[in-house]
Amino acid sequence: MARNQKRWAVAIAAPAVVAVVVAGGVLATSASADLPEKTPEQVLELAAQADVQTFSGTVEQSSDLGLPDLSGFGGAGAGSGSGGSGSSSDGSGTAADQGLSPESALELLTGSHEARVYADGSDKLRVQVLDQLAERDVVKNGDDVWLYDSSDDSAVHTTLPARGDASADASSGEATPGAVPTPADIAQRFLAAVDPSTDVSLGADTTVAGRDAYDLVLTPRTDATLVGSVSIAVDSETGMPLQVEVLARGESSPAFEIGFSDLSLDIPSAELFDFTAPEGTTVTEKALPTKGDVPEASAAHPEPVVTGEGWASVVELPIGTDTADLTSSPMFSQLTTKVDGGSLLQTTLVSVLLTDDGRVFAGAVPAEALQSAAAATPASPAE
Repeated sequence: MARNQKRWAVAIAAPAVVAVVVAGGVLATSASADLPEKTPEQVLELAAQADVQTFSGTVEQSSDLGLPDLSGFGGAGAGSGSGGSGSSSDGSGTAADQGLSPESALELLTGSHEARVYADGSDKLRVQVLDQLAERDVVKNGDDVWLYDSSDDSAVHTTLPARGDASADASSGEATPGAVPTPADIAQRFLAAVDPSTDVSLGADTTVAGRDAYDLVLTPRTDATLVGSVSIAVDSETGMPLQVEVLARGESSPAFEIGFSDLSLDIPSAELFDFTAPEGTTVTEKALPTKGDVPEASAAHPEPVVTGEGWASVVELPIGTDTADLTSSPMFSQLTTKVDGGSLLQTTLVSVLLTDDGRVFAGAVPAEALQSAAAATPASPAE
Protein backbone atom coordinates (compact mmCIF):
# COMPACT_ATOMS: atom_id res chain seq x y z
CA MET A 1 0.00 0.00 0.00
CA ALA A 2 2.85 2.37 0.78
CA ARG A 3 4.09 2.06 -2.80
CA ASN A 4 0.67 2.89 -4.20
CA GLN A 5 0.40 5.86 -1.85
CA LYS A 6 3.67 7.29 -3.17
CA ARG A 7 2.49 6.84 -6.76
CA TRP A 8 -0.72 8.72 -6.00
CA ALA A 9 1.18 11.46 -4.19
CA VAL A 10 2.97 12.16 -7.48
CA ALA A 11 -0.10 11.78 -9.66
CA ILE A 12 -2.43 14.03 -7.70
CA ALA A 13 0.14 16.81 -7.66
CA ALA A 14 0.72 16.55 -11.41
CA PRO A 15 -1.77 19.24 -12.48
CA ALA A 16 -0.15 21.88 -10.28
CA VAL A 17 3.45 20.81 -10.82
CA VAL A 18 3.39 19.87 -14.45
CA ALA A 19 1.26 22.80 -15.56
CA VAL A 20 4.15 24.88 -14.34
CA VAL A 21 6.11 24.25 -17.48
CA VAL A 22 3.67 24.09 -20.36
CA ALA A 23 1.06 26.26 -21.77
CA GLY A 24 -3.04 26.58 -23.10
CA GLY A 25 -6.30 27.74 -24.55
CA VAL A 26 -9.44 26.21 -26.04
CA LEU A 27 -8.63 22.75 -27.36
CA ALA A 28 -9.80 21.42 -30.71
CA THR A 29 -12.13 18.69 -29.50
CA SER A 30 -15.51 17.29 -30.35
CA ALA A 31 -17.55 14.19 -29.54
CA SER A 32 -18.08 13.17 -33.17
CA ALA A 33 -15.91 10.05 -33.30
CA ASP A 34 -17.55 6.65 -33.73
CA LEU A 35 -14.97 4.06 -32.69
CA PRO A 36 -15.05 0.26 -32.27
CA GLU A 37 -16.31 -0.61 -28.81
CA LYS A 38 -13.72 -1.27 -26.12
CA THR A 39 -13.89 -1.83 -22.40
CA PRO A 40 -12.17 0.58 -20.00
CA GLU A 41 -9.57 -2.13 -19.33
CA GLN A 42 -8.83 -2.43 -23.04
CA VAL A 43 -8.32 1.33 -23.34
CA LEU A 44 -6.04 1.26 -20.30
CA GLU A 45 -4.00 -1.42 -22.04
CA LEU A 46 -3.97 0.57 -25.28
CA ALA A 47 -2.52 3.56 -23.46
CA ALA A 48 0.00 1.40 -21.60
CA GLN A 49 1.35 0.03 -24.89
CA ALA A 50 1.70 3.45 -26.56
CA ASP A 51 5.19 4.05 -27.92
CA VAL A 52 5.13 7.20 -30.03
CA GLN A 53 8.72 8.43 -30.35
CA THR A 54 8.42 11.11 -33.02
CA PHE A 55 5.88 13.91 -33.28
CA SER A 56 5.36 17.63 -33.57
CA GLY A 57 2.40 19.75 -32.64
CA THR A 58 0.89 22.60 -30.70
CA VAL A 59 0.19 21.99 -27.03
CA GLU A 60 -2.37 24.23 -25.35
CA GLN A 61 -2.86 24.42 -21.61
CA SER A 62 -5.25 26.38 -19.46
CA SER A 63 -5.56 26.52 -15.70
CA ASP A 64 -8.36 27.83 -13.53
CA LEU A 65 -6.91 26.99 -10.13
CA GLY A 66 -8.17 30.05 -8.30
CA LEU A 67 -4.72 31.67 -8.21
CA PRO A 68 -4.15 35.42 -8.59
CA ASP A 69 -2.54 36.86 -11.71
CA LEU A 70 1.22 36.31 -11.43
CA SER A 71 2.27 38.19 -14.55
CA GLY A 72 4.02 40.81 -12.44
CA PHE A 73 6.40 38.30 -10.91
CA GLY A 74 9.37 36.67 -12.66
CA GLY A 75 9.18 35.49 -16.25
CA ALA A 76 9.53 37.92 -19.10
CA GLY A 77 11.08 41.17 -18.18
CA ALA A 78 12.51 39.92 -14.95
CA GLY A 79 16.03 39.64 -16.22
CA SER A 80 18.75 42.22 -16.56
CA GLY A 81 17.70 43.12 -20.07
CA SER A 82 21.25 44.19 -20.83
CA GLY A 83 21.12 42.88 -24.36
CA GLY A 84 24.89 42.69 -24.37
CA SER A 85 26.72 39.70 -25.71
CA GLY A 86 28.87 37.59 -23.48
CA SER A 87 28.86 34.75 -21.04
CA SER A 88 28.61 34.53 -17.28
CA SER A 89 29.16 31.74 -14.82
CA ASP A 90 27.36 33.00 -11.75
CA GLY A 91 23.86 32.22 -13.04
CA SER A 92 22.50 35.59 -11.95
CA GLY A 93 19.84 37.88 -13.26
CA THR A 94 18.76 36.57 -16.62
CA ALA A 95 15.19 35.64 -17.38
CA ALA A 96 16.35 32.38 -18.90
CA ASP A 97 18.06 31.50 -15.64
CA GLN A 98 14.94 32.53 -13.74
CA GLY A 99 12.98 30.18 -15.98
CA LEU A 100 14.08 27.48 -13.55
CA SER A 101 12.67 29.41 -10.58
CA PRO A 102 9.30 29.03 -8.81
CA GLU A 103 8.34 32.57 -9.86
CA SER A 104 8.55 31.86 -13.59
CA ALA A 105 7.09 28.41 -13.14
CA LEU A 106 4.05 29.55 -11.20
CA GLU A 107 3.43 32.33 -13.69
CA LEU A 108 2.34 29.66 -16.16
CA LEU A 109 -0.32 28.44 -13.73
CA THR A 110 -2.47 31.49 -14.45
CA GLY A 111 -4.13 32.39 -17.72
CA SER A 112 -3.69 30.50 -20.97
CA HIS A 113 -0.52 29.62 -22.83
CA GLU A 114 0.62 27.82 -25.95
CA ALA A 115 3.71 25.82 -26.88
CA ARG A 116 5.09 24.17 -30.00
CA VAL A 117 6.61 20.77 -29.22
CA TYR A 118 8.96 18.73 -31.43
CA ALA A 119 10.33 15.29 -30.47
CA ASP A 120 12.54 12.75 -32.20
CA GLY A 121 13.15 9.95 -29.73
CA SER A 122 14.28 10.62 -26.17
CA ASP A 123 17.42 12.53 -27.16
CA LYS A 124 15.90 15.29 -29.25
CA LEU A 125 13.29 17.68 -27.92
CA ARG A 126 12.37 21.27 -28.69
CA VAL A 127 9.69 23.30 -26.97
CA GLN A 128 8.74 26.85 -27.91
CA VAL A 129 6.58 28.57 -25.32
CA LEU A 130 4.89 31.48 -27.05
CA ASP A 131 4.19 34.54 -24.92
CA GLN A 132 2.47 37.70 -26.14
CA LEU A 133 5.63 39.54 -27.12
CA ALA A 134 8.36 36.96 -26.57
CA GLU A 135 9.38 33.36 -27.01
CA ARG A 136 10.96 30.93 -24.56
CA ASP A 137 12.72 27.87 -25.99
CA VAL A 138 13.93 24.63 -24.43
CA VAL A 139 16.12 22.61 -26.79
CA LYS A 140 17.61 19.22 -25.97
CA ASN A 141 19.94 17.61 -28.51
CA GLY A 142 21.74 14.64 -27.02
CA ASP A 143 23.59 15.84 -23.93
CA ASP A 144 23.20 19.55 -24.76
CA VAL A 145 20.31 21.51 -23.25
CA TRP A 146 19.53 25.16 -23.98
CA LEU A 147 16.98 27.48 -22.35
CA TYR A 148 16.49 30.69 -24.33
CA ASP A 149 14.35 33.75 -23.59
CA SER A 150 13.93 36.33 -26.33
CA SER A 151 12.41 38.90 -23.95
CA ASP A 152 15.82 39.81 -22.55
CA ASP A 153 18.14 38.03 -25.02
CA SER A 154 19.38 35.57 -22.42
CA ALA A 155 20.13 31.86 -22.51
CA VAL A 156 21.25 29.09 -20.18
CA HIS A 157 23.32 26.18 -21.50
CA THR A 158 23.96 22.94 -19.62
CA THR A 159 25.44 19.55 -20.44
CA LEU A 160 23.74 16.43 -19.16
CA PRO A 161 25.88 13.77 -17.46
CA ALA A 162 27.00 10.87 -19.62
CA ARG A 163 24.81 7.80 -19.61
CA GLY A 164 25.96 5.31 -17.04
CA ASP A 165 26.98 8.10 -14.67
CA ALA A 166 25.25 7.66 -11.32
CA SER A 167 24.01 11.22 -11.60
CA ALA A 168 22.65 10.78 -15.10
CA ASP A 169 19.55 8.94 -14.00
CA ALA A 170 18.13 12.11 -12.46
CA SER A 171 19.00 14.13 -15.54
CA SER A 172 17.47 12.05 -18.30
CA GLY A 173 14.01 11.86 -19.77
CA GLU A 174 11.44 14.09 -18.13
CA ALA A 175 14.05 15.36 -15.63
CA THR A 176 15.68 17.44 -18.38
CA PRO A 177 16.02 21.00 -17.01
CA GLY A 178 13.15 23.16 -18.23
CA ALA A 179 11.61 20.34 -20.25
CA VAL A 180 7.90 20.68 -21.01
CA PRO A 181 5.74 17.62 -20.43
CA THR A 182 3.33 16.53 -23.12
CA PRO A 183 -0.26 15.44 -22.44
CA ALA A 184 1.12 11.89 -22.52
CA ASP A 185 3.62 12.65 -19.74
CA ILE A 186 0.89 13.96 -17.47
CA ALA A 187 -1.57 11.21 -18.37
CA GLN A 188 0.96 8.50 -17.58
CA ARG A 189 1.32 9.83 -14.02
CA PHE A 190 -2.37 9.22 -13.47
CA LEU A 191 -2.51 5.94 -15.39
CA ALA A 192 0.44 4.45 -13.49
CA ALA A 193 -1.35 5.13 -10.21
CA VAL A 194 -4.69 3.52 -11.08
CA ASP A 195 -5.68 1.17 -8.26
CA PRO A 196 -8.90 0.12 -6.46
CA SER A 197 -9.31 3.67 -5.11
CA THR A 198 -10.29 4.74 -8.65
CA ASP A 199 -13.36 4.01 -10.73
CA VAL A 200 -12.35 3.62 -14.40
CA SER A 201 -14.98 4.19 -17.08
CA LEU A 202 -15.40 5.47 -20.64
CA GLY A 203 -17.09 8.66 -21.77
CA ALA A 204 -18.27 9.43 -25.30
CA ASP A 205 -15.79 8.95 -28.14
CA THR A 206 -14.05 12.20 -28.97
CA THR A 207 -11.72 13.89 -31.44
CA VAL A 208 -8.58 15.80 -30.47
CA ALA A 209 -6.38 17.60 -33.01
CA GLY A 210 -8.16 15.76 -35.81
CA ARG A 211 -7.52 12.31 -34.32
CA ASP A 212 -10.22 9.97 -32.99
CA ALA A 213 -9.84 9.07 -29.35
CA TYR A 214 -11.42 7.14 -26.51
CA ASP A 215 -12.38 9.18 -23.44
CA LEU A 216 -10.97 7.38 -20.41
CA VAL A 217 -12.44 8.74 -17.16
CA LEU A 218 -10.80 8.23 -13.75
CA THR A 219 -13.06 9.05 -10.81
CA PRO A 220 -11.93 8.93 -7.16
CA ARG A 221 -14.00 6.61 -4.99
CA THR A 222 -13.68 9.03 -2.07
CA ASP A 223 -15.03 12.47 -1.30
CA ALA A 224 -11.92 13.30 0.77
CA THR A 225 -10.15 14.72 -2.30
CA LEU A 226 -10.46 17.99 -4.21
CA VAL A 227 -10.36 16.10 -7.51
CA GLY A 228 -13.71 15.24 -9.06
CA SER A 229 -12.45 13.33 -12.10
CA VAL A 230 -9.66 13.04 -14.65
CA SER A 231 -10.52 12.65 -18.32
CA ILE A 232 -7.83 11.32 -20.71
CA ALA A 233 -8.32 11.26 -24.49
CA VAL A 234 -6.50 8.14 -25.73
CA ASP A 235 -5.64 8.04 -29.44
CA SER A 236 -7.55 5.14 -31.00
CA GLU A 237 -4.66 4.10 -33.27
CA THR A 238 -1.48 4.64 -31.25
CA GLY A 239 -2.77 4.75 -27.66
CA MET A 240 -0.98 8.09 -27.19
CA PRO A 241 -2.80 10.34 -24.69
CA LEU A 242 -3.81 13.48 -26.59
CA GLN A 243 -5.51 15.50 -23.88
CA VAL A 244 -5.96 15.55 -20.11
CA GLU A 245 -8.73 17.38 -18.26
CA VAL A 246 -8.87 17.53 -14.47
CA LEU A 247 -12.12 18.65 -12.85
CA ALA A 248 -12.40 19.84 -9.29
CA ARG A 249 -15.05 18.16 -7.15
CA GLY A 250 -18.54 19.49 -7.91
CA GLU A 251 -17.42 21.41 -11.01
CA SER A 252 -18.36 20.79 -14.65
CA SER A 253 -15.49 22.72 -16.29
CA PRO A 254 -11.83 21.66 -16.09
CA ALA A 255 -9.63 23.33 -13.49
CA PHE A 256 -6.64 22.10 -15.48
CA GLU A 257 -6.54 21.18 -19.16
CA ILE A 258 -3.70 20.30 -21.50
CA GLY A 259 -3.85 18.85 -24.98
CA PHE A 260 -2.82 19.03 -28.61
CA SER A 261 -4.63 21.43 -30.92
CA ASP A 262 -2.67 20.05 -33.88
CA LEU A 263 -0.43 17.01 -34.13
CA SER A 264 1.77 15.26 -36.69
CA LEU A 265 3.50 11.92 -36.09
CA ASP A 266 6.07 12.55 -38.83
CA ILE A 267 9.76 12.93 -37.90
CA PRO A 268 10.56 16.63 -37.31
CA SER A 269 13.37 18.25 -39.27
CA ALA A 270 16.79 17.66 -37.67
CA GLU A 271 17.53 21.38 -37.97
CA LEU A 272 14.95 22.12 -35.27
CA PHE A 273 17.24 20.59 -32.66
CA ASP A 274 20.40 22.49 -33.65
CA PHE A 275 20.40 25.60 -31.46
CA THR A 276 22.83 28.49 -31.62
CA ALA A 277 22.30 31.48 -29.36
CA PRO A 278 21.47 34.56 -31.49
CA GLU A 279 24.04 37.31 -31.66
CA GLY A 280 23.78 39.63 -28.67
CA THR A 281 22.49 36.91 -26.33
CA THR A 282 23.87 36.77 -22.79
CA VAL A 283 24.78 33.11 -22.26
CA THR A 284 25.05 31.51 -18.82
CA GLU A 285 26.87 28.19 -18.50
CA LYS A 286 25.18 26.19 -15.74
CA ALA A 287 26.63 22.90 -14.49
CA LEU A 288 24.26 20.28 -13.16
CA PRO A 289 25.21 18.85 -9.77
CA THR A 290 26.86 15.45 -9.87
CA LYS A 291 26.84 12.77 -7.23
CA GLY A 292 30.17 14.03 -5.90
CA ASP A 293 28.78 17.56 -5.47
CA VAL A 294 26.05 16.45 -3.08
CA PRO A 295 27.10 16.60 0.58
CA GLU A 296 27.30 13.15 2.13
CA ALA A 297 25.00 14.29 4.92
CA SER A 298 22.20 14.88 2.42
CA ALA A 299 21.96 11.14 1.89
CA ALA A 300 20.65 10.90 5.42
CA HIS A 301 17.80 13.32 4.80
CA PRO A 302 14.50 11.53 5.19
CA GLU A 303 12.40 10.72 2.15
CA PRO A 304 8.98 12.32 1.79
CA VAL A 305 6.46 10.74 4.14
CA VAL A 306 3.09 9.80 2.69
CA THR A 307 0.02 9.40 4.90
CA GLY A 308 -3.51 8.52 3.88
CA GLU A 309 -4.52 6.42 0.90
CA GLY A 310 -5.14 6.92 -2.80
CA TRP A 311 -6.50 10.29 -3.81
CA ALA A 312 -6.61 11.43 -0.18
CA SER A 313 -2.87 10.95 0.30
CA VAL A 314 -0.83 13.72 1.94
CA VAL A 315 2.90 14.01 1.32
CA GLU A 316 5.22 15.60 3.90
CA LEU A 317 8.61 16.98 2.94
CA PRO A 318 11.01 18.59 5.44
CA ILE A 319 12.76 21.63 3.94
CA GLY A 320 14.47 23.05 7.03
CA THR A 321 13.73 26.07 9.15
CA ASP A 322 15.65 28.56 6.98
CA THR A 323 12.72 29.68 4.83
CA ALA A 324 13.29 33.44 4.99
CA ASP A 325 14.15 33.79 1.30
CA LEU A 326 10.93 32.04 0.32
CA THR A 327 8.54 33.66 2.78
CA SER A 328 9.88 37.18 2.19
CA SER A 329 9.01 37.02 -1.52
CA PRO A 330 6.13 39.30 -2.57
CA MET A 331 4.83 36.45 -4.69
CA PHE A 332 4.70 34.18 -1.62
CA SER A 333 2.61 36.77 0.23
CA GLN A 334 0.20 37.09 -2.67
CA LEU A 335 -0.21 33.35 -3.15
CA THR A 336 -0.54 32.21 0.45
CA THR A 337 -2.78 32.83 3.43
CA LYS A 338 -1.44 32.87 6.97
CA VAL A 339 -3.01 30.09 9.05
CA ASP A 340 -2.36 28.65 12.47
CA GLY A 341 1.12 27.16 12.38
CA GLY A 342 2.14 28.21 8.90
CA SER A 343 1.16 29.53 5.47
CA LEU A 344 -1.34 27.94 3.09
CA LEU A 345 -1.44 27.85 -0.71
CA GLN A 346 -4.94 26.78 -1.74
CA THR A 347 -5.96 25.91 -5.30
CA THR A 348 -9.05 24.20 -6.60
CA LEU A 349 -7.11 20.93 -7.05
CA VAL A 350 -4.12 20.97 -4.69
CA SER A 351 -3.39 22.37 -1.22
CA VAL A 352 0.11 23.15 0.05
CA LEU A 353 0.97 24.01 3.66
CA LEU A 354 4.36 25.44 4.67
CA THR A 355 4.66 25.13 8.42
CA ASP A 356 6.55 27.56 10.62
CA ASP A 357 8.87 24.72 11.67
CA GLY A 358 10.07 24.14 8.10
CA ARG A 359 7.91 21.35 6.68
CA VAL A 360 5.78 21.20 3.53
CA PHE A 361 2.53 19.23 3.36
CA ALA A 362 0.79 18.82 0.01
CA GLY A 363 -2.06 16.86 -1.46
CA ALA A 364 -5.23 16.98 -3.54
CA VAL A 365 -7.13 17.44 -0.30
CA PRO A 366 -8.78 20.29 1.64
CA ALA A 367 -6.52 22.48 3.77
CA GLU A 368 -7.92 20.97 6.96
CA ALA A 369 -6.46 17.59 6.02
CA LEU A 370 -2.98 19.12 5.74
CA GLN A 371 -3.31 20.89 9.06
CA SER A 372 -4.43 17.66 10.71
CA ALA A 373 -1.45 15.81 9.21
CA ALA A 374 0.93 18.51 10.43
CA ALA A 375 -0.51 18.38 13.95
CA ALA A 376 -0.33 14.58 14.01
CA THR A 377 3.36 14.46 13.06
CA PRO A 378 5.34 17.09 14.97
CA ALA A 379 8.66 18.21 13.50
CA SER A 380 11.78 16.35 14.55
CA PRO A 381 14.04 18.28 16.93
CA ALA A 382 16.72 20.30 15.16
CA GLU A 383 20.12 18.69 15.23
